[in-house]
Amino acid sequence: MTWALDHIGDILSRAGQHAWLAGLPLVLGLVIAVPLGWLAARQARLRALLLTTTGLLYTIPSLALFILLPPLLGTKILDPVNVIVAMTVYTVALLTRTVADGLSSVDSSTRQAAIAMGYGPFARFRAVDLPLAVPVIAAGLRVAAVSNVSIVSVASLIGISQLGYFLTDGYARSFPTEVWVGIVACLLLALVFDLVIQVVSRVLTPWTRAVAA
Repeated sequence: MTWALDHIGDILSRAGQHAWLAGLPLVLGLVIAVPLGWLAARQARLRALLLTTTGLLYTIPSLALFILLPPLLGTKILDPVNVIVAMTVYTVALLTRTVADGLSSVDSSTRQAAIAMGYGPFARFRAVDLPLAVPVIAAGLRVAAVSNVSIVSVASLIGISQLGYFLTDGYARSFPTEVWVGIVACLLLALVFDLVIQVVSRVLTPWTRAVAA
């Protein structure tokens, strides 16, 4: 505890960097996954191709991806852009199926009612399908958030500054306290992400609170 208090400034700084590297890809990945999931939900012939392709992206080892991206992107090995791109790829891999399942779960009678009210395909997607799919998408986003926080820590092996530094430095110095600080800090950051996603989901789905009441 004393060591953590003595290094609180460094911990908070690296936590902020970690949150940025894990959080921005969540937003970017969601923006990409929504249209892909929409296509998968609407086009049966594309569904298997899209879900299989995006699912395979998650099997790429993170450390290998961090190393392979610089020559592909024209960046340096220590450029945080490599981590952001890699984590966006993993987020898309996790969320595309979630978005497709969420949109597919919308009751057909609800869609028919929207069509009867004059909603076109895009308007129905924006005002009916997507809002009703939010709980399912949020559940997938929570999994992706925890996954991102975990995987980003691996980037410390190539020198990217974030909470994973405490894991590698503590291990190199045989200093368990530093390792535990890194572990606990990652857990707390994941909990913060999870809480934020739950709050945003509740704000976007006020009808769920009315039903619960």
